[in-house]
Amino acid sequence: MNAPRITSPFGFASTALEVIDGVDLHGKRALVTGAAGGIGVETARALAAAGAEVTIAARNLAAAEAVARDIGTVQVAYLDLLDRASIDKLAASVTGPLHLLVNNAGVMAVPDLRLSPEGHETQFATNHLGHFRLTVALRDNLRAAGGARVVSLSSRAHLDSPVIFEDIDFAGRAYDPALAYAQSKTANSLFAVALTRKWADDGIVANAVHPGAIAESGLARHYDPAVLEQLRTSGKYTFKTLQQGAATSVFVATWPVLAEVGGRYFENCQEAVVGDPAASGTDGAGVAAHALDPEAADRLWTVSEEMNR
Repeated sequence: MNAPRITSPFGFASTALEVIDGVDLHGKRALVTGAAGGIGVETARALAAAGAEVTIAARNLAAAEAVARDIGTVQVAYLDLLDRASIDKLAASVTGPLHLLVNNAGVMAVPDLRLSPEGHETQFATNHLGHFRLTVALRDNLRAAGGARVVSLSSRAHLDSPVIFEDIDFAGRAYDPALAYAQSKTANSLFAVALTRKWADDGIVANAVHPGAIAESGLARHYDPAVLEQLRTSGKYTFKTLQQGAATSVFVATWPVLAEVGGRYFENCQEAVVGDPAASGTDGAGVAAHALDPEAADRLWTVSEEMNR
């Protein structure tokens, strides 16, 4: 029997602060990656507003420190997801239980084929492999929380490509920025599926989220401004504010109904339906079956371990 679909009173226009209103996170500890800008800032702001002890991890420490001054109650840590030493150092610095891990950082539409120091395509290496390494390194901290949640930031772009296991790094096929991004976002969803399957007995669950199209986000910095303007005016997307873009991450991280729910994909603060955009609310895109496939999820986990050696 299929598990019941998770719905909520929130939707496309809900903000992170509206979603978290009434949620008490005092005594909880959270880590949000990529929170020096964009929706990561609003995610951290909402978690802190509910009483959580929040650490924002980012490459740009000056920007992160400015965010910390603005919010007033968060800590700052350095993180470069393409630098294994940086990832390992951050993980080693975390002591005690970690209740919430929001893998928010990412890169999109890198225009040409670029490889990580270990030889992996940059978008896959940043968006998935770096977060995989960080999360695995934090397993003991998450286990110690006795009910931890991991939020994996995916995207509706996942619809455009499964993970091409035979050539993840574009060694034998022409590099396409959009397809490279798409497979990394599928990987983000599959990671949530595999993690929940493997770690649920430790009291750790993970879910994937599509935050929505956000015009203000720095994620689109590699796009030509003219192309971005075309997207804004095409009518294909209904854009969200940063506060609205953070809402689904905050919902998945904090709502009581999701305390023991994992391996699912959410958008607009609702669980998406496989192949059914209309069922996921305004501007919903649905979720592809390839992004929730347990066999692909297990295969990705094994491949990710190998790539991180």
